[in-house]
Amino acid sequence: MIEIIIDKTNENQRLDKYLLKYLNKAPKSFIYKMLRKKNIKLNNKKATGNEIILNKDIINIYLSDDTINSFKENKKVEKTNQDFKIIFEDKNIILCYKPIGLVSQPDINNKNNSLNDQLIYYMYNNKEYDLSSDFKPSICNRLDRNTSGIVTFGKNLKSLQSLNSAFKEDLIDKYYLTAVYGNITKKGSIELYHTKKNNKAILSKNYLPNSKKIITQYEPIANKDNKTLLNIKLITGKTHQIRSSLEYIGYPIIGDKKYNNNNFNKDFNLKSQFLHCYKIHFKKQNDFFNYLSNKTFTCKYIDNSFKNILDFFNYKI
Repeated sequence: MIEIIIDKTNENQRLDKYLLKYLNKAPKSFIYKMLRKKNIKLNNKKATGNEIILNKDIINIYLSDDTINSFKENKKVEKTNQDFKIIFEDKNIILCYKPIGLVSQPDINNKNNSLNDQLIYYMYNNKEYDLSSDFKPSICNRLDRNTSGIVTFGKNLKSLQSLNSAFKEDLIDKYYLTAVYGNITKKGSIELYHTKKNNKAILSKNYLPNSKKIITQYEPIANKDNKTLLNIKLITGKTHQIRSSLEYIGYPIIGDKKYNNNNFNKDFNLKSQFLHCYKIHFKKQNDFFNYLSNKTFTCKYIDNSFKNILDFFNYKI
């Protein structure tokens, strides 16, 4: 049997989510089975798993030490590159620049050198991340591999929860720079229904089964040689939303091979779409992030290939 006393670094999360992190090799079915059989109790009472744990709560796990150890994998942090750049950092969050070519989260081909891995190693190397902690820091918003710009990262549980909540409640605005083929002279909004198939966005003016409504606002910054530099504001956030929405209305993004039916990708020698999340704005925040209310952060770091496009339009961030 083991007794766990919850501290402030682990409070305000669901019991089942905490247990899945603590017994990080155990399947969900095992956790819920142990809860049903009262082999796991919260404050000496039967629990279902959906309870919110608080500071000084006590979790008792009535299993042998061998069983507990078999479901616990010691965390380790491997040394990584540091391809990102810090835009802002305090004790709670990191705002960083993700370059093109770097995945946000681990995938099959990049198991331990994603942006998330790099930021965790950065914290570990700075002695800000204790491997004995039940919490694992994480990024909050993702960018496609070949989209660059600002990514947010929660350094502790409260900041991670607050960032995720702020994005969900539309308390953080995200702005992108992109360039498209065609002349756009007026600002507008694209409202469509979005679903996904084989890692490609499928859009429609009308509702499709399991689709979600998406909204993308755009405003022209400059026009030149039948090309337009755009400022994009995301109202919703779905897979390839900006790329597919602009292609849908007839203005494919320069360099985008997936959403460019006219195969225009001959200019600027780009290997990928020009899409850069250059600015985020914190609206009026809730108590924890109140100090960030009405603050705007801009990313001036940019890949040289993208900078060539900005130079073409004579624009500087």
